[in-house]
Amino acid sequence: MTARPVVDLRGVRKAFDGRSVLDGVDLSVEAGRFVSLLGPSGCGKSTLFSVIAGLDDADAGSVTAPRCAYMPQKDLLFPWRTVLANTTLGLEVQGVPAAQARAAANDLFPVFGLDGFQDARPSALSGGMRQRAALLRTVVQGREVILLDEPFGALDSITRAAMQDWLEEVWQRYRWTVLMITHDVREAVHLSDRVVVLSPRPARVVDDVTVSLPRPRGADRVTTPEFAEYERRLTAALRAVPAPSEYSSSTHPGRTGPSRFAP
Repeated sequence: MTARPVVDLRGVRKAFDGRSVLDGVDLSVEAGRFVSLLGPSGCGKSTLFSVIAGLDDADAGSVTAPRCAYMPQKDLLFPWRTVLANTTLGLEVQGVPAAQARAAANDLFPVFGLDGFQDARPSALSGGMRQRAALLRTVVQGREVILLDEPFGALDSITRAAMQDWLEEVWQRYRWTVLMITHDVREAVHLSDRVVVLSPRPARVVDDVTVSLPRPRGADRVTTPEFAEYERRLTAALRAVPAPSEYSSSTHPGRTGPSRFAP
């Protein structure tokens, strides 16, 4: 029996200044799942997040989603606030009393590898630590769905790999419902239960792949033939999508559900 999705998009369309950005997107995400959105730059992934988060209204279609916590590409830590004060910002905006917000955030500092840096300024943190602080600020809000927009895109490859391992470990502990934008095929396979491939703008779902690899997926997993086959499948899906001028909703219908792919 299929669980009821916490995020459910049906035929979502969005245009700006007469230019279509989302062209009938169908997407459902069940509670506790980690789903990555993979697509070319400028295809409309961030616009889709804005619609899910309620920051933009869809022009057509239906959007069912709870209030989301949204982590943008940049950490956006305020340099004049301490790390702890930065992580409580979302709670403060919600009207949570300062002492209660500090206690809630402080409890997560050991889990996020930031214990001892509560009173430091963001300038004292490494790139990976800044991203962990930004993610802590996001999850401490207690939202049902977390939206991650290329959370590790600005990190070097070594730090990025370490952060992927860390995020998988923490996610398995808390089982948040996560939607993540990425341009990195390997990152998508590493972290996700499902990978949804979008076409060039205007975006439509062109593939939806269930990743059935066992967890955790550290260095011993990412070098296996099975992992490589998922990478091949997703890379082929990205390359097979026609250019926007060739794309037609009548000849390239969107995929409405995940297909199980067993390499």
